[in-house]
Amino acid sequence: MKKIMVSLCAMALLAFGAIAQAQDIQLGAGDMLKIDVYGNPDLSVETRVSDQGTISYPLVGEVKVGGMSPMEAEKKIASLLESGGFIRKPHVNLVVTQMQSQQLSVLGQVNKPGRFPVDGKRSLTDILAMAGGLNEDADDRITLVRTRDGKTTREQINLADIMQADGNGSNPDLLPGDVIYVSRAPRFYIYGEVQKPGSYRLEPGMSILQALSVGGGLSPRGTERGVRVKRRDENGVMHILEVKHEDRVQVNDVIYVKESFF
Repeated sequence: MKKIMVSLCAMALLAFGAIAQAQDIQLGAGDMLKIDVYGNPDLSVETRVSDQGTISYPLVGEVKVGGMSPMEAEKKIASLLESGGFIRKPHVNLVVTQMQSQQLSVLGQVNKPGRFPVDGKRSLTDILAMAGGLNEDADDRITLVRTRDGKTTREQINLADIMQADGNGSNPDLLPGDVIYVSRAPRFYIYGEVQKPGSYRLEPGMSILQALSVGGGLSPRGTERGVRVKRRDENGVMHILEVKHEDRVQVNDVIYVKESFF
């Protein structure tokens, strides 16, 4: 019985939290609302908030609800119905059935890119989880585009820093209208006499020797003395370089392993 009571209390707290959170949101363009007035079924409507932040409601006409919480909108509609002499002490109930205004966008290398609701306080990692997490091609560096007071900013955030155990990385809270872009991780390419030629993710500080290991190592005909790197300079000109095992691989390097003739 004690466990049942604890569970019921927990459910009640969750329900209360959800209601409180729902009342904290602000209505905006595109939101779909269901409005009922107790004892007056003729006044039950489903309507969408216009781009101007208004709805059309029976008897009272256009009502400005943009920027209001659902509770504030209820009180305003009730006040208009009473002050217009239509209903005495009306009990108005407003429910948001579809939240379009309180959304942000997640683009790029995630498993489910799209628009997601910001129903209350949501962190960057919360929204990435809603988008199905990063896919295998994703970079750890994420671009966050935000507009505050009419000014748009772009911020680079390293997800690896957020996930560190010391918790020093910033995990920012997001607001409607924010845009998260997850770019493709930097790559390098390896071909020639290796076991697994192809394109691979470039890890920070990766050496030539580590890159060869990622490519499965040399084939029986490969030679370590025949490793070359094709690399473009800042002007786009391709150079062929002789490299050592400890040299660092750069973005878009093409590593070529020659065949041994001995």
